[in-house]
Amino acid sequence: MLPVQVTIEALGAAGDGVATAPDGARLFLPGVLPGEVVRPEGPVVLSPSPERVAPPCPHFGPCGGCVLQHWDIPPYAAWKRDRLAEALARAGFEDAPVAETRVTPPATRRRADLALRRRPDGSVVLGFHGRGSGAVEDLSTCHVLDPALVALFEPLRALLRGLQSFRREGSAVLNLLDTGPDLLLRLDGAPGVQERTALAAFAAAQGIPRIAGAGLKGGATETLAQLGGVGIAFAGVSVAPPPGAFLQATPQGEAAIVAAVLEGLPKLTGKARIAELHAGLGTLSFPLAERARVAAFEGAPEAVAALDAAARKAGGRVTATRRDLARQPLSAKELESFAALVLDPPFAGAAEQMPALARSALQRIIYVSCNPTALTRDGKLLHAAGWRVAQATPIDQFLWSAQLEAVVVFERPRARGK
Repeated sequence: MLPVQVTIEALGAAGDGVATAPDGARLFLPGVLPGEVVRPEGPVVLSPSPERVAPPCPHFGPCGGCVLQHWDIPPYAAWKRDRLAEALARAGFEDAPVAETRVTPPATRRRADLALRRRPDGSVVLGFHGRGSGAVEDLSTCHVLDPALVALFEPLRALLRGLQSFRREGSAVLNLLDTGPDLLLRLDGAPGVQERTALAAFAAAQGIPRIAGAGLKGGATETLAQLGGVGIAFAGVSVAPPPGAFLQATPQGEAAIVAAVLEGLPKLTGKARIAELHAGLGTLSFPLAERARVAAFEGAPEAVAALDAAARKAGGRVTATRRDLARQPLSAKELESFAALVLDPPFAGAAEQMPALARSALQRIIYVSCNPTALTRDGKLLHAAGWRVAQATPIDQFLWSAQLEAVVVFERPRARGK
């Protein structure tokens, strides 16, 4: 039986309020804030925090895209900074210098993976999944996404309603590139000739240079309609990304990450080389190439092909190599020739690569993290090998979510007299 009321002690990693019941049980309650007195059933806030604000979005609550719109930005940003400090402390870096959180503004997110469902009456549900459920909140608006993507909600619903290749389930991946929106549809049927014609007309009407399609069960991706070239620039170098490619969530977040990475570089000589692991499309490769030559490693074949093509056109300061870094991490011997290493691993982190990094002769490792738990695990190996944190920058790309990105600069202390 739930207690009559409890006081919220803190927020957990997922953004839920944490409280202790009279019997000692830990309670995790959504939609509450530290210091609030609440009735757990519901939950119902009995004594609201002065930090509570009115959520701007009508979908807040049922939509799982945001969990913290009800919290004022200054304490919200401080909480994210504390999460980074705690992750580093758990790795052994008790007094790591952690900067203030770089918070990106609303209505700037340029990437969305929208769930699609067809109702029995033929109408289309388009939106994000509910938190912890399979339900999809049908979105009329979104205060996180760039308005150019929100403007596609209704036209996309109308298109999908008439597509027989969309039967029950699907998804729509939208990337806002420099050339306009890029759309990847994952459907549970195969579009025929007439539907491809309809897709081309939709692309022309909405200013979408490319629409690609893929099967829900891992089917190959193919172009369904192409009206023009696609591209996005990194440090002035245009890259043609594959459909559904990974991008940093917002331009502002990307800029903050790039700035923190460049600030973390050591002093470089004219012949210096930088190793970059999990380079993706070159988000960091091309800014880094303005400082030194870059050896960029990436496992995804489509991404490394796009990076390589752009690098060749840009003059060869970036060398792109396809390599599965989980199965074939770089050895300590291979790392000897680099003045610094930049690591931007996937959500799971870089467990396979970290042992070689920890014992390498590198003097500087710049770790771009999207998962504090993985950062803690990977950081423990560096701490045990004598590394220290020179600087750490929390970056809030996913506004009002519990997600946290960070750039952490690790350096190996030089021996005395050197």
